Amino acid sequence: MMLPTKRPAPDHGDDERNEVMVPEPKRRTNLKNIRNILGVGGLSFNKIVLNLEPMLRIWVHEAVEAAIRSSIHPSSRPSLNRIEASRGRRLQLRFVDKPPSTIFTGSKVEAANGNPIRIILVDATSQAMVSSGSLSSIKVEIVVLNGEFSTDERQDWTENEFNASVLRERDGRRPLVTGDLNITLVDGVGTVDNVIFTDNSSWIRCRKFRLGARIVQRSAGEVTIREATSDAFMVKDHRGELYKKHYPPLLHDEVWRLERIAKDGAFHKRLADKNVHTVKDFLRLLVTDPMALRNILGGGISNRVWETIIEHALSCVPDDDEWYTYHGTAQRVGLLLNSIYKVVEVTFDGQDYLPVENLTFSQQLLVEDAKRQAYKNVWNLIPVDRRAITGPSMPFTDLLPEPVGTSNLLLQQPDFSGTRP
Repeated sequence: MMLPTKRPAPDHGDDERNEVMVPEPKRRTNLKNIRNILGVGGLSFNKIVLNLEPMLRIWVHEAVEAAIRSSIHPSSRPSLNRIEASRGRRLQLRFVDKPPSTIFTGSKVEAANGNPIRIILVDATSQAMVSSGSLSSIKVEIVVLNGEFSTDERQDWTENEFNASVLRERDGRRPLVTGDLNITLVDGVGTVDNVIFTDNSSWIRCRKFRLGARIVQRSAGEVTIREATSDAFMVKDHRGELYKKHYPPLLHDEVWRLERIAKDGAFHKRLADKNVHTVKDFLRLLVTDPMALRNILGGGISNRVWETIIEHALSCVPDDDEWYTYHGTAQRVGLLLNSIYKVVEVTFDGQDYLPVENLTFSQQLLVEDAKRQAYKNVWNLIPVDRRAITGPSMPFTDLLPEPVGTSNLLLQQPDFSGTRP
């Protein structure tokens, strides 16, 4: 029996279809092979199947390859679309300032340095700010993004991808952010100075948000501008702000602002019982009698916890306007102490003061003896104007006490007591 002749498929100019189709010469070869197999007389059905098996394998292999080719070409289209969509977005919005790692609900969003967060419009090619022309005064909308958006630092997202990552409030909640969410650039610069979160970020998988900025409205044919994204940050309920630590701590901060000292916790109560209420009280006792301070916190405190508390406390900057002097009775040694009672300079003649770093070994011994007396009699310290004694003050960083460890502890005074100035 003669098989009907196949008509060649019409040429529509479709490259993908031509790639999938089996070339005509190969089809004719396959048909010839089938005729040869079926034309052999006396073959059983099983024998015919065995003879057809190699040919079927070839057909299946070709069909699979064709399916793979047809699936590969469409999958490449989104990336091509993304390239085409991002191409031409030469202008872009950009956040100048980084937000802090943690922001609290009910508080205005500020940069990590406490200043307002700024947005600028730049030319991505030249990196120059667009400070003139109509685009330098466009209106920008501030939105909240999922913290996982652009985690790979990819900068070629499309407008649709950006919009898909914009977060809305949870059901039954207030708008996620309130305040001045529409900002008008002035000479290419805008300021985020009144944006407030109303909800925390714990309800999304990464537990972090990002700020986003996009133009409010674009006219047909107007140049496209790529959106801006900030670094990711956590948003916590404002109740946590009442218990947050300060970096660096201030002298007048309550002592529980230091790391590892919880408000109304065991350490806090023990220190309060010994009249150590502020960071200044803590540092003064650290300088004058570190072992007494450690005993107050408890003999079982680990070295790691102790060192964490001390390191945080020492990041505090002493008051440059508070100074004291002490004059020893035996060796006529005069001490100049800062606001936390660290000895900064000494005098041996009552007139010329020397930095403690420049003392000889024998002079250091005399100073240590005078320090023991001063720390036993802190109520005898005399407030003074340092500038009247030694001239201009030293930089803040030179006034911090040395880290306290087992190798450089001050001489211990178990009977340390008294009222401090």
